[in-house]
Amino acid sequence: MIAPLSDQFGRRIDYLRISVTDRCNFRCAYCMPLEGLPWLPREEILSYEEITDVVRQLAPLGVSRLRITGGEPTIRPQLATLVAMLRAVPGIEDIALSTNGVKLPQMAEELRAAGLDRVNMSADSLRPDRIREIARRSLSFNPIDAALAAERAGLGPVKLNTVVMRGVNDDELEDFARLTLEHPWHVRFIELMPVGEMRELTFEHVVPSEDRLVLRAASAPLAADGGPARGNGPAAYYRFPGAPGSVGVITPMTHTYCGDCNRVRLTADGRLRTCLYGDEETSFRDALRAGEPLAPLYTAALATKPREHSLLQMKVGGLRALSQIGG
Repeated sequence: MIAPLSDQFGRRIDYLRISVTDRCNFRCAYCMPLEGLPWLPREEILSYEEITDVVRQLAPLGVSRLRITGGEPTIRPQLATLVAMLRAVPGIEDIALSTNGVKLPQMAEELRAAGLDRVNMSADSLRPDRIREIARRSLSFNPIDAALAAERAGLGPVKLNTVVMRGVNDDELEDFARLTLEHPWHVRFIELMPVGEMRELTFEHVVPSEDRLVLRAASAPLAADGGPARGNGPAAYYRFPGAPGSVGVITPMTHTYCGDCNRVRLTADGRLRTCLYGDEETSFRDALRAGEPLAPLYTAALATKPREHSLLQMKVGGLRALSQIGG
């Protein structure tokens, strides 16, 4: 195994999140505006060959874990082709996918066969009418069916990510948590981050702090737990006695977990961001298309990775929407 490069604070960076599109079939208010967000021109988006080239150049520098994101990555055609290309890169140990799950029942088996290891699925409600309200799209979708499809395909451990919004879906926390009593799934409650242009959601919609989220989800005693064996995230985990799954909490607004950050992000148009809400970006696309090596750019970018984000100061590095970068 190749030792990952470290940033200026000694954090070892082995995890690359790859956005393959800025487009999505949902319009969740915490992620993107309902309208008015211009799509990237096709020629600006990295091809699958270019994405694979980035990974091939970063793997010798210690990047071994990948996550494919969007927008909604499953709406980009032939996604399984990309998964297979990435799986063939020496040194890549884990490939995960973040998705809203709409296309998982049709795609899970193909993605697993191509080499995908696991999925994280956004699930902000279990109620059909509320799903339509949150997604701001008229659709028929059952997140339980999507998670079961992923599980049957061997894409585990399945994680369900729920952005908790006061007055919107915070009355479903117990329903979500109880899923872990029946399934080996990991339900994670995420504090709302009211940033960018998502001003319909403000701090009034934030259900803050790990303790309050856990207490509201608990219909029985929850004990601290180590969570899934495979994972790259900052969640604190809990488990009901005897439950096959766990309940996790991610609290970016009330706790800074940046001290253990091991990730960088590649946007759909080939910009490397060392922090989700940071100010610094490095164009990999220009270097790729000029035939220049990425290692010097990558090393220089890690040297500028900030100690922590500035969400509480509402500084988001010019980011208008999470869909632009993959979250």
